[in-house]
Amino acid sequence: MKKILILFSIGISFMLTSCGSEKAEETQSSTESVQTAPAGGQENVSDDESQKDVVKVAVSSKDHTTLVAALKQADLVTALSNAGPFTVFAPTNDAFNKVDKATLESLMKDENKEALQNILQYHVTVSAIKAENLHDGQTLGMVNGDNIKVTVKDGKIMLNNSATIIASIPASNGMIHVIDGVLLPPTK
Repeated sequence: MKKILILFSIGISFMLTSCGSEKAEETQSSTESVQTAPAGGQENVSDDESQKDVVKVAVSSKDHTTLVAALKQADLVTALSNAGPFTVFAPTNDAFNKVDKATLESLMKDENKEALQNILQYHVTVSAIKAENLHDGQTLGMVNGDNIKVTVKDGKIMLNNSATIIASIPASNGMIHVIDGVLLPPTK
């Protein structure tokens, strides 16, 4: 009987030892996979089945390459890829072409990142507003702390009397309103 207990004890000790080394290998393996994961935030999540967020919608649009480049330069991609909800007034490439070329090039420089962020944040509000919920005389508080004024005339929705909404696209984290002008925050 003592021999059986000794053999049983040795067997259990052997199993515990081998399980412990497998656990250590699993821990090391999972640590290595965490360390090799790509850096970044929500914008790095790959999902081809769900509705696209506001950034992925813009990235997939050939009419918003300048906006996407500006969002990257201003380090706003991660912020706009998060849950939201956001309403983004997205100027087209043609809208950016109306801005003085030297001014636009200057804003895309690293030393002017703060000014670029201010302008881009003036195009975003923290809520998902459909076009039919925008009405004449409405004021919207924007992410940069300033306001824009909505005007509706003959069925056209204008922002600050300088940009017209030409299309609206729902996104997983809000609403995108394509506009034909770049909104400039008031000077302080």
